[in-house]
Amino acid sequence: MNRRDYLVTYDICDDKRLRAVFKTMRGYGDHVQYSVFRCALTKTEMTEMMAKLSRLIHHHVDQILIFHLGPHPERKPRVRPIGRAYQANPSGSRVF
Repeated sequence: MNRRDYLVTYDICDDKRLRAVFKTMRGYGDHVQYSVFRCALTKTEMTEMMAKLSRLIHHHVDQILIFHLGPHPERKPRVRPIGRAYQANPSGSRVF
């Protein structure tokens, strides 16, 4: 399967919906910062993730942005941190 890397960020206005989005995203990628996840997904996984997230949010006040980063590399991601070093999740991404 061809995986692609995505950066997913979100701004959710309600704490209950925010927790639900966070919990859903943990199943799809690595939590890299507060409302930011890095995901390596197939087309099917991306479609599934988007459908689940769409059902959780209020579309007129919440926002989820998905940035396509390109094909998933077989090596560690190249990240240029400023400040504290970036540490990839050692267990990798999980899809439930």
